[in-house]
Amino acid sequence: MIRNYLKVALRNLRKNKVFSTINILGLSLGLACSLLIMLWVQHERNIDNFHKNAAQLFRIYERQYHDNTIDAGFYTPGLLPETLKKTVPEVEFSSGNAWQNNTTFQVGDKILKEKGTHASEDYFKMFSFPLIEGNAQTALNSLENIAISRKFANDFFGSPEKAMGQTIRMDNRKDLKVTGVFEDMGDNTMEKTDYLASWQLFLEDNQWAKGWGNNGPQTLVMLRKDADPKKVEAKLTKFLEAYNKEMNKNFYIELGMQRFDQTYLHSNFKNGKIAGGRIEYVRLFSIVAMFILLIACINFMNLTTARSMKRAKEIGVRKVVGAIRPILIRQFIGEALLTSFLAILVAILAVVLLLPGFNELTSKQMELPISSLKFWGALVLITILTGLLSGSYPALFLSSFQPIKVLKGGMKFSSKATWFRKGLVVFQFTLSIILIISTIIVSNQINYMQKFNLGYDRENLVYIPLEGDLSKNFELMKLEALKVPGVKLVSRMTQSPTDISNGTGGVEWDGKDPNSAPQFVQASVGYDYVKTMNLKVLQGRDFSREIVTDSVGYLINEAALNIMKFKDPVGHPIKFWDHNGKVIGVLKDFHFQSLHEPILPLILRMDKDVWGVALVRIEGGQTKQALAGLEKICKQLNPKFPFNYQFSDEEYQKLYTSEMVVGKLSRYFAGLAIFICCLGLLGLAMFTAEQRIKEIGIRKVLGASVSSLFTLVSKDFLVLVFIAFLIAAPLGYWFMTNWLRDFAYRTPVGVWIFVFAGLIAIFITLFTVSFQAIKAAMANPVKNLRSE
Repeated sequence: MIRNYLKVALRNLRKNKVFSTINILGLSLGLACSLLIMLWVQHERNIDNFHKNAAQLFRIYERQYHDNTIDAGFYTPGLLPETLKKTVPEVEFSSGNAWQNNTTFQVGDKILKEKGTHASEDYFKMFSFPLIEGNAQTALNSLENIAISRKFANDFFGSPEKAMGQTIRMDNRKDLKVTGVFEDMGDNTMEKTDYLASWQLFLEDNQWAKGWGNNGPQTLVMLRKDADPKKVEAKLTKFLEAYNKEMNKNFYIELGMQRFDQTYLHSNFKNGKIAGGRIEYVRLFSIVAMFILLIACINFMNLTTARSMKRAKEIGVRKVVGAIRPILIRQFIGEALLTSFLAILVAILAVVLLLPGFNELTSKQMELPISSLKFWGALVLITILTGLLSGSYPALFLSSFQPIKVLKGGMKFSSKATWFRKGLVVFQFTLSIILIISTIIVSNQINYMQKFNLGYDRENLVYIPLEGDLSKNFELMKLEALKVPGVKLVSRMTQSPTDISNGTGGVEWDGKDPNSAPQFVQASVGYDYVKTMNLKVLQGRDFSREIVTDSVGYLINEAALNIMKFKDPVGHPIKFWDHNGKVIGVLKDFHFQSLHEPILPLILRMDKDVWGVALVRIEGGQTKQALAGLEKICKQLNPKFPFNYQFSDEEYQKLYTSEMVVGKLSRYFAGLAIFICCLGLLGLAMFTAEQRIKEIGIRKVLGASVSSLFTLVSKDFLVLVFIAFLIAAPLGYWFMTNWLRDFAYRTPVGVWIFVFAGLIAIFITLFTVSFQAIKAAMANPVKNLRSE
């Protein structure tokens, strides 16, 4: 029986090559897109969930209450990890975790940059990063200890075995001993690192982190297996009351916990609660995958039901000779499953060919898990579901034909069947138009961010890390740099201009509301900062070498002025961290964080010993010679460190890496969805022209023009697309306005976007249908009417 079903199915596929090709190509494209998205979604969901103790690992976050607002983030006091372990019985292990740095290491004459951070001695007891050499108990238990990756060990020593016990110099100031070598971290972890120095070293180098009123590092904890996370979190909520003496009724901090393996996808906060993050993109593309597969399945259903007249006599004869409806249903479902099976084979081949480019686009290292039974099981399930979804209605429809009507030649489509097929076309194009609208708005938002006036000139601006001797020799470096052809201005700053994030509540001024505790962002800068950044001074002036009191002077932005409410801000005294000074200037608001965030109140202070980065403004078109001159100077003044720099515009683009990937993926997938729709339209146009060939012939004999016949064939499709547009436009608007809410500054959603999307859909429809419509309109009517 099965063999007979297979023979009939293969015979029908061979007999109708064009429609079979359209069906298989449409389904395979839909399946290939779905497989790629499935691989990406699975990879995203697998980030950091491979740890053996995943259910017990948590990241601590803070909720700060002030001025009727709640700020939240994964920043904590540096003393919190050890204190939690000592005072909370449910905490078995804990570790501090600092931000990642590109640090300079030296062994002999070899000097290299490696990316890493600091962690406590419990780190390797908590996380499943396998140690190739060393012991998890002792790898980070001393201030002089450092654990390095296999890559790090190979770079300096040739092998992990040779690295153990060796001494390595860090930033030309500290000799550390290699006490552990861990396996290279893959891209299944959120933050790959090549070295882990001890937490004791971090606290020694950053004395501010020992204050309970200062935040910055992360706190990671591992609970005991019998601990209830909800009860532990309830216990931690008020934990800082006993330690942070700066808290009061106007400024209060609570602690919360999040599972470590959820941070990658759920890292955004809203009103102090975790609310979304990359999970929104995972959900978005999961929906896109379903959309595309649905569009492909609808193609199959439409083309199969549309061509039912071709098989009507076959069905009638088979029913007359005894075939019952269940047998026919199994036959047609079997044909759909065979088509789905052939399509999945083509799809797998397409994925193999496309995966390298897809990996490059998404900056991942995905591969087909061909050794995984779960993957093959999912593939079989997808194949069966696709076959059943696409073949169920045609099977029920075809098997319902009455043999007497069929064999008498009186078989016609019922109005229900016709409307159902039209409904499928409308649904198909509704999804496609939503994807077109989404793609346009995402692209507009990305362009908007790239061209947005940040309030400073990010072009031709270079950052050079002030590491080693460059910090103490900065004035000499600046003097020599200004002699280099192409170098226009030089200044310095504690942080890069695209990520000024150090906050403080330690600002006082006359007239401040005693019940208010506003938070400011602060940074230290050097002379010529305003000129180098090309900022606009609204009132007052920049810092000046000639005025001694500028050492306790402050620059504020408009957002800070709005909080302070000074009528005449220049010269107004303020107290910052117990240092009395005066406002010397007000800067026009400029962006120093992602456009996801509003401009925050900012205070800039002068500091002659600023570390951080040197800011160099280069003349346009002279970048190459300027960098060559700067490299020569830095090597002379700082020979133990390699020359390193970043371009401001490139660092700014990195803030929106996720959005740019989403933009590219949405363009590709929207294009493929439209192409699949076009395949279905082409098949339906061919069938429509074939069904109406005699009508077209008669109209042509009676004098109808080619253009009128073209309109006759095309108008039905255009009406369906117009109905789809009326449905898609409000849905697309709703989806994308919700997406744009994540940005404090966003592109306007104009009517033209929807009009343009509708015109694209109409053009695509006309373009697809036109070939077959014109062919039918220009055919010889005598030939088409000969049988009459």
